[in-house]
Amino acid sequence: MSGKFEIFLAKNNEFYFRLKAGNGEIILGSEGYTAKANCEKGIASVQKNAVDPNRYEKKSSESGRFSFNLKATNGQVIGTSQSYKTEATRDNGIESVTKNAPTAKVVDLTE
Repeated sequence: MSGKFEIFLAKNNEFYFRLKAGNGEIILGSEGYTAKANCEKGIASVQKNAVDPNRYEKKSSESGRFSFNLKATNGQVIGTSQSYKTEATRDNGIESVTKNAPTAKVVDLTE
């Protein structure tokens, strides 16, 4: 089973997307967008940039947790991961985004 993007409307009336792996786990989430069209552009940007290893910013927190951001060519963050317990699981998350994002179908939960 392949991954999918879900577009949803939050209580703050902003549109968000999340990328889910084939097992249903959320592997990347977006910022809020005021317009659905901009949310859709964000998904297209993730699909384009996910295959470039240089677009991933690996992060670690003072509490010993690990995460990553996916950035567009202009340096803007277009997706943020969950928090991981180890560097290895974070790197597996990056690998999952690289594999799933380019061909993931888009499911619009706002319709």
